[in-house]
Amino acid sequence: MMRATFWNAQSARETAARVAAGALAKQLLRALGTEIASHTIQVGHTRIDRAPGWDEIQRISNDLESPLRCVDSAAQEKMKAEVDTVLKAGDTVGGIFEVVAHNVPVGLGSHAQWDEKLDGKLAQAVMSVQAVKGVEIGAGVLAAGSLGSEVQDEIFYDQATKKFSRSSNRAGGLEGGITNGEDVVVRGYLKPISTLRRALKTANMITKEPVQAAYERSDWCVVPAGAVAAEAMVALVLADAFLQKFGGDSMTEMRRNFEGYARQIHDF
Repeated sequence: MMRATFWNAQSARETAARVAAGALAKQLLRALGTEIASHTIQVGHTRIDRAPGWDEIQRISNDLESPLRCVDSAAQEKMKAEVDTVLKAGDTVGGIFEVVAHNVPVGLGSHAQWDEKLDGKLAQAVMSVQAVKGVEIGAGVLAAGSLGSEVQDEIFYDQATKKFSRSSNRAGGLEGGITNGEDVVVRGYLKPISTLRRALKTANMITKEPVQAAYERSDWCVVPAGAVAAEAMVALVLADAFLQKFGGDSMTEMRRNFEGYARQIHDF
């Protein structure tokens, strides 16, 4: 659903096309049991201090009454206060959004070639969204400053369900470029947009003289909008991975291939 307020005319046209294509990709994924949602985890200096569950993320992702789509109402009020502050100051504020793909099958992607690794494709896709300056998969940033024993996701096997599971999901659902059956978790770090009501200094490209930057209009916080665009990009990448693995000339054929694969994995 295109609920976002896009942050300038050029990016609006380009991003709207992505969101439209992503909506079709989401329909394909949903037919195979995979859902995608997003939420805001940080605006300015305010960040939620817990990891929400899938049901919370899915609910807030579809909540038209939530201005910043944050699962924590107290944190959202603080985020709104930061946005109000920069609005009055003629400034802008950035933040972090998180996109989660739920019920993703194990085995999508490849470890054989660097350009076929699914985590690399997802990182490139989310980084391509306007104003995104960093991408994190799972607990990537925290893991960089941790010990190996603190960041591994231990593996267990349930004899009753005949399924492998992990004690945690710090890897963000991807290992070696391949999905491991856990939720795929991708975060985008969004810089404050550059169009400010309080104009900064620049230079005239012809005269080379110092001038003030021109101002037409701008939003003040585009984190929720960026998340919507990133949802579309994650959906497109995952849909392509499904098509590569299960193929077929129709949805019926693709679903048959997918269901056969699911049975094979279950009986492993």
